[in-house]
Amino acid sequence: MKQQQLEWRRANVLELSSEGYTQREMASKLQVDLAAVNRDIQFLRQQAQENLQKHIHETVPEEYQRCMVGMKRNLKQTLEIRDSTGDPKIKLQAAAIANDCYKFILDMTTNAGIVSDALKFVNQSQQRINSMQPQPTEAKAEPETEEKTTKGIF
Repeated sequence: MKQQQLEWRRANVLELSSEGYTQREMASKLQVDLAAVNRDIQFLRQQAQENLQKHIHETVPEEYQRCMVGMKRNLKQTLEIRDSTGDPKIKLQAAAIANDCYKFILDMTTNAGIVSDALKFVNQSQQRINSMQPQPTEAKAEPETEEKTTKGIF
């Protein structure tokens, strides 16, 4: 029974938080201690981080693989149709579809670098968290001076 109450409260904290309520307002509305709301928010943040990490490590690569295999299969079938027909209209339509397939495959290939960078960042962040080592500080760049004629607009 206590676990169900905890889950109910956390679900409500998440809902109220998404609606813009402050922690104090949530505590008042749910008639619980402010510390309980704070603990729930901490738990929900940790749960969200774990869910995001699972999504990045498991779901994204699997979906990427499925999509890439499907696009390459579509490309192959389209090129087979283009090569096997004598009708010029069908040849042109197949060539246009093949071009779209190539564009999509190229886009997926170039965007895979972003996914790879995100995975690398998540892994590095997790290692820092696990080892509790402070993140190295970057040298601060000198602030850029604004031209007086634009008044900081451009």
